[in-house]
Amino acid sequence: MSYNLLKGKKGIIFGALNEQSIAWKVAQRAVEEGAEIILSNAPIALRMGEINKLAEECNAPVIGADVTSNDDIANLFTKSQEHFGGGVDFILHSIGMSVNIRKSIPYTENNYDFTHKGLDISALSLHRILQTAMKMDAINEWGSVLALSYIAAHRVFPDYNDMADNKAYLESIARSFGYYYGVKKHVRINTISQSPTRTTAGSGVKGFDGFIDYAEKMSPLGNASADQCADYCVSLFSDLTKMVTMQNLFHDGGFSFTGVTQAVIEQMEK
Repeated sequence: MSYNLLKGKKGIIFGALNEQSIAWKVAQRAVEEGAEIILSNAPIALRMGEINKLAEECNAPVIGADVTSNDDIANLFTKSQEHFGGGVDFILHSIGMSVNIRKSIPYTENNYDFTHKGLDISALSLHRILQTAMKMDAINEWGSVLALSYIAAHRVFPDYNDMADNKAYLESIARSFGYYYGVKKHVRINTISQSPTRTTAGSGVKGFDGFIDYAEKMSPLGNASADQCADYCVSLFSDLTKMVTMQNLFHDGGFSFTGVTQAVIEQMEK
């Protein structure tokens, strides 16, 4: 059901790869709610993914951008301003990558070249996007920026590896830039700590099925789906949440504040 929450708004969605992606779902919901969007991802992801299918469905241009490149991000904002005839009202940062995870390197033995690359893509990219947007005045007043995080930024999940560090830094950037962009132009910046979700990136984490099963048992409402996360993102892009900023918002069915559940106790007693 559409409520026209984003009627007349324009945005950029980073990170849609395939139908499993949360960014894919957010793009669909944003358009359903009346928004016009631009889709962006790294050139290699554009070749590997199915983004053209989404672009056709959403009537959205695709503009590739390597988020570790200032020039690529500047080019993206230049083209977005040309396409929309002005700035954007919302941005979704759904970007994350760990070479250490891909190569099954334990956290205590991390390859630091890989660590730097993952940090650059997964966290510094948000700072780079916001810095460039501010310099180019690319986000309209009262705009909304969201980045997807995970509770491993706060608690230890052993196989989440250096992505936990990346997410912690991502959340810190959102808070810090949220202050400066809020003062300058009332732009609000938040992170969403989503339930473990079966995306292409998430599935690469060792023991991910165990993460999902445990979270399901530990969450009073159960795990939040990608579609439900898209609904939440739309609400935070809308004018209904103008005064929410610098927050890490848990969207996890209550997992983050539950000590233990009866289901977990019963599982342990078997």
